[in-house]
Amino acid sequence: MTGGPRFDDQRRRALAGAYLTGAGQYDRVRPGYPAGIADWVVPPRARQAADIGAGTGIFTGLLADRSLEVTAVDPSEDMLAVLATRLPGVPVLEGTAEHSHLPDASMDLLTLAQTWHWCDHPATVREAARVLRPGGRLAVLWNQLDVSLPWVHRLSRIMHAGDVFSPAYRPSFGPRFAPPEDVLVRWTQELSVPDVVDLARSRSYYRRATLTLRRRVEANLHWYLTDYLAFTPEASLRLPYYTHAWRAPLLPT
Repeated sequence: MTGGPRFDDQRRRALAGAYLTGAGQYDRVRPGYPAGIADWVVPPRARQAADIGAGTGIFTGLLADRSLEVTAVDPSEDMLAVLATRLPGVPVLEGTAEHSHLPDASMDLLTLAQTWHWCDHPATVREAARVLRPGGRLAVLWNQLDVSLPWVHRLSRIMHAGDVFSPAYRPSFGPRFAPPEDVLVRWTQELSVPDVVDLARSRSYYRRATLTLRRRVEANLHWYLTDYLAFTPEASLRLPYYTHAWRAPLLPT
């Protein structure tokens, strides 16, 4: 499990708490997911799914598009309110990856999109094993800026985005699950210069920073984008991302 963030429990909870509000901005600028990732994640003949840490429903919608009965689980009322507007037919439930409040053996698929790094992994895996039916699938996935490109690496440092997980990272789902399979898909998101600044504002570092630090991040971004990279203030950027996804079935007991 090398290549992942090193948060203690207090630090992880503090950073995750930054996302309890500000859902509208988050929803507008955060990247979506390649549709093929959802096809790869959903098991054959699956009927019920739960999207854990669903946020504003960016990935939840892809599951609903595949005719699944989806429940969205998130600790933020603000995020779930945006999700309910986006996906009015999807039931919502306040909960976490460790305590979802879903019934035992009720789901064929449990997904955590952009959520795994905020979780207590052993507790999350135990909860997944409780909630999934025999043979049900646990899937985790995340988007990351492709910092193998020097200009994106520098942008990521200015935004305090960084890499959550390196491409070499392998999550551990424990003995209740089969060894996870993975897939990595590269793609791009088009954002205007102001939207890139809003993307930085949507991140946990900015949301928990002092006013002085926020102004410094914004000033550095404006300099980098419009002076150093010479984009006009109205220009659009194609931000390179990759989505890394993992899936594993629950083993028979």
